Amino acid sequence: MAELIFAQGRNGFSVGLRRAFRSNESAESVESDMADAARIMGVGSHASGEGLTHERVFIEHSLSCPFLYAGIGNAHFDMYRGNFKVSEKLTALVPLADYEVLQATDNLVHLQMFAENGFSLEVQFSTVEERLAISFVGPKPLQLNRVRIALVAEPDEFVYGGGEQFSYLNLRGKLFPLWTSEQGVGRNKATRITQLADLDGGAGGDYWWTFFPQPSFVSSNKWWCGVSSSAYAEFDFRQSSRHNLYIWDIPSGMTIGLADTMAATVSDLSAFFGRQGSLPSWCFDGVVLGVQGGTRACLEKLERARSSGVAVAGIWAQDWQGINVTSFGQRLRWNWCWDQERYPGLDQEIKRLKKEGIRFLGYINPYVGADMSLYCEAARQGYLAKAPGGDDYRVDFGEFFAGIVDLTNPEAFSWYKNVIKNNLIAFGLSGWMADFGEYLPTDAVLYDGTSAEIAHNAWPALWAKCNREAVDEAVEEGLAAPNDLVFFMRAGGPGSQRYCPLMWAGDQNVDWSVDDGLPSVIPAALSLGLSGHGLHHSDIGGYTTLYGMKRTKELFMRWTELAALTVFMRTHEGNRPLDNWQFDSDDETLAHLAAMTSFHKALKPYLEYVVSENSALGIPAMRPLFLQFEADMPSWTIQDQYLLGTHLLVAPVLEEGARTRKLHLPAGEWVHLWSGTHYSVTNEAMGTEVLVAAPLGEPPIFCQANSPWSALFEEAVSQGRRFKN
Repeated sequence: MAELIFAQGRNGFSVGLRRAFRSNESAESVESDMADAARIMGVGSHASGEGLTHERVFIEHSLSCPFLYAGIGNAHFDMYRGNFKVSEKLTALVPLADYEVLQATDNLVHLQMFAENGFSLEVQFSTVEERLAISFVGPKPLQLNRVRIALVAEPDEFVYGGGEQFSYLNLRGKLFPLWTSEQGVGRNKATRITQLADLDGGAGGDYWWTFFPQPSFVSSNKWWCGVSSSAYAEFDFRQSSRHNLYIWDIPSGMTIGLADTMAATVSDLSAFFGRQGSLPSWCFDGVVLGVQGGTRACLEKLERARSSGVAVAGIWAQDWQGINVTSFGQRLRWNWCWDQERYPGLDQEIKRLKKEGIRFLGYINPYVGADMSLYCEAARQGYLAKAPGGDDYRVDFGEFFAGIVDLTNPEAFSWYKNVIKNNLIAFGLSGWMADFGEYLPTDAVLYDGTSAEIAHNAWPALWAKCNREAVDEAVEEGLAAPNDLVFFMRAGGPGSQRYCPLMWAGDQNVDWSVDDGLPSVIPAALSLGLSGHGLHHSDIGGYTTLYGMKRTKELFMRWTELAALTVFMRTHEGNRPLDNWQFDSDDETLAHLAAMTSFHKALKPYLEYVVSENSALGIPAMRPLFLQFEADMPSWTIQDQYLLGTHLLVAPVLEEGARTRKLHLPAGEWVHLWSGTHYSVTNEAMGTEVLVAAPLGEPPIFCQANSPWSALFEEAVSQGRRFKN
């Protein structure tokens, strides 16, 4: 039960939430095996027993320190090939320091907030589904389009989430603009790679650049906040006493949830935003090989992999619909139908491969290449977004142009669903990369009249919805079996969680850089999991191959080890395949891939269980250590390790040339899976640091000594060792 806390004093007011918790309340709503997982994770289980009450104040308002500012501003968005420069001319931003209580009941308070210059907003505080709801109600002055909201912070508080963040897991001390765009190359302005990319069309990224921004965060004080707006926003976590949320719109509201454990906090957030379902069983049968070049080339690479012992779940051929070569590298032809010249006989090969347990996956995005058949059809039907002058909007994607399928038009939305159903699913694809979603120009004119500035951050979720409905309708129409299709996306935002089954990290550099290489994949997965999307993977070996970067053998092998300890393994050749080390570049690499895919496949029952935890409880598959070990202080700032489910602790090797790994173990009885060495850690507050051998093929993995999965883990290690010399 939740109660609104509203208290007035001489100088202002405060708003908070009081919740009473019952033991195992979260677990009661899921099946028995998940109830066990809930107890292990602490979701709904409370050390203080029945009747525990938790309360917290989130807003403190006074004349000298108001919680709400309102203003007027004009935005400027400059987009070049998906990279945005964002600025504004701020006319006014003033404190709404004075207030009047219009209505007050036990669980609802309605205020009029106003400033001396006449700016005013009506704010309503209430409890909705055990959460604090903050709504901006009543008439909104037309000129007001900026708000800044201050929430109470504590000096020692950690903050996480914000969507998918790559450089920092703990967001405290940083300002995070929230805007979906190309991720940018490097994400670190001090690096040579990013500087070169900035000189080349402003493509160098910064620490906050992301495909998946989300105006939400999770506090180490066991509460979460989400803003109901898709406008550009800046979340400022640099002050010790206040979190300042600046939104370029008047949001419909905010929601704050309060829990008594971190796991329960994340579970509640994920229930609010939506949860992913299960992945198809075949996803856990090995690696999905990212290959291309035509039917013969794909089959030859498949045969070489299988003959070397690689466990293969599928082939992912992004060029199944043709190619377009540019100076960037090999790009795709954006006309979403089978290229029979490049892939002769593919329709029959897909059927044959499926009988052998090998699935075939393709590629699509929400744009159609200019002057191609789908573009012509969409233009003829009026299904494309318009430019300000009234012509169909043609977006520059780098040496070629494409039209935007206007997903706000119900007929266009339905048409594109049918493209997916007929050209992909009915053709025989078992999955696809649903790419892009982040390119919507802010000056596009949309069918439903929504400003493209507001629609921009919402576009990835709308694109996910289109794919989700296509899959669901295909099952209903008998084109596919239930839970047999998968699509994966890089772009997202609030609502993507309920539509997109699987994310991937985007276009990492083919290097070891902390901000945009192999190490960046872990904070990306963890922050996204703390934003409600718990299923994540990455391109094995990375993607972006520019400015002299070339994928090395060692990088590919270490990335393979990390991928084996996620829910989905998939390789990628990169944008310049000939510059990169590939899975079949030599026999040693093939043997390594065989070992890691065999290890991954042996974990299938456990991985399916971990995915079901995410589906039932919203606890992500890849989890920060503090989600399970709250008392362990170092766990709150570790972003190069993670828990895979409840029972595995993973510390991938992230440095070139390293053959040992220093890592952190929280309190407990741990077993190093490769050596069988036992570690007994008794310090609950600080855990301990250990140094373990980490040769190629033995990524540091630990399980809890009393784990019911121990026998399976031992078998997985045995399978991984079969290919060692």
